[in-house]
Amino acid sequence: SATREAQGTMSFLKLAHKSLAAPAANPVTQLYRSVNKELPRVLVMYDLDMELPEARQAIRSHFDRYAHIKDERVVSMLVAKGYIDLEETLLQHKQRSHMQRTLSGHIDMEGARRKSVTGKSTIADQFARA
Repeated sequence: SATREAQGTMSFLKLAHKSLAAPAANPVTQLYRSVNKELPRVLVMYDLDMELPEARQAIRSHFDRYAHIKDERVVSMLVAKGYIDLEETLLQHKQRSHMQRTLSGHIDMEGARRKSVTGKSTIADQFARA
């Protein structure tokens, strides 16, 4: 029983030493990696016509926009907001136009015009617009 306690203490010390030796990863870096990991799925879910490298560059520009902030409280608030935005995106609480605006800065209305019904549209056009 004494050897078990000694082994338990040794394993605890090893874990404590590892946690002290390797500091926790930067929360901003963790958020950035999480967003980049989910980006291919987001592009498919929202049917965005954007290449993955282009979308990654857009995400990078969002992170670079706040790179000058050094206050830890503000950084932690921005990280929390980033995780909330990621969760809302993955749960599809946003619309396609929101994601287009976030990633490209503008909305391409070509798809909306394609689906619009005009007075000149035939029944076949109206049926095929979907």
